[in-house]
Amino acid sequence: MRLSHRQKVVLATVFVVLVLAVLLALAEGSVRLRQWMADGHSGKIADLLEMQDGLRVLKPGASTRTISVNFLGFRGPPLAQPKPDDAFRIAFVGASTTFCAEVSGNDMTWPDLVTETVKTEYPSVNIDYINAAVPGYTLKSSLLNFRRRVAPLEPDVTVIYHATNDLSWETRSLAVDQEIYDGGARTKKSWLMENSQLWYLVVKNLSVKKAQMEALDQRGKLEFSPSDLGADFRNYLTQLVNEAKEVSSIVALVTFSHRIRPEQTAEEQVAAAASALYYMPFMDPQGLLAAFARYNQIIAEIAAETGVILIDGEALVPADGEHFNDSVHFKDA
Repeated sequence: MRLSHRQKVVLATVFVVLVLAVLLALAEGSVRLRQWMADGHSGKIADLLEMQDGLRVLKPGASTRTISVNFLGFRGPPLAQPKPDDAFRIAFVGASTTFCAEVSGNDMTWPDLVTETVKTEYPSVNIDYINAAVPGYTLKSSLLNFRRRVAPLEPDVTVIYHATNDLSWETRSLAVDQEIYDGGARTKKSWLMENSQLWYLVVKNLSVKKAQMEALDQRGKLEFSPSDLGADFRNYLTQLVNEAKEVSSIVALVTFSHRIRPEQTAEEQVAAAASALYYMPFMDPQGLLAAFARYNQIIAEIAAETGVILIDGEALVPADGEHFNDSVHFKDA
């Protein structure tokens, strides 16, 4: 049976579509496999989360190859509850930069490393810890999380590490007011981005490249005075510190470390600011440096005002790809 020209065209089109579908499926599979090999999961961190009375928390018992959540819903080893009489408990309060999804395992998160270091200094003490961090949290979320889920666990020490998410929300609002940001449409995820890791990475990488190019342009950037930033940050951090002091005999604030440094060249700063510019495309490296410095100033001021410990030295973490996965998240080193 001889095929007509039209039938040949239809068959050829179907063949090409099938080949493209197979190639895309293979590409999607390779991306997910690569992610699983690197991060221990092929989905998103959001898959580990659930809502509890309006608060996003980790699913108790959830796990990937590199992340395990205990049955109280915190990343880390099992935690005895009620708290043993001889236990000395440290709580680490923060967001994704304390949760540390980018490291190779629970034992390489900085809360675990800190706890293990303290244990070597005090081997006779029964020390455990709570990694109370949840990706995406602002101080407002952490305050609610502390009241509901951390304070009842009676931490003897509370360590607080926050900045970048509060800074993102505050500067976005200012950028919307100045009509240089569309309120999130630029980073809003389509159905395809939500369901295809390949497409998500393509779109995100293109957005990052565009933000980096625009950062060197200097036009259309947020205009602000650093002294005007951080009112809500100060308010919520002060509340969290005061409530932590009611539970813990020791409270410590940690200044926020990031990969963008004043001594870098303009090109190095743009590269270091890649992920920060993705979430805050209306900023440039100099604006980010000024904003982070302002937030760290507020952290230091609140430590002095409330009489808690200040852990500074944020620039001691080397600003390189061995220590930072992106602008603000740590690697194992």
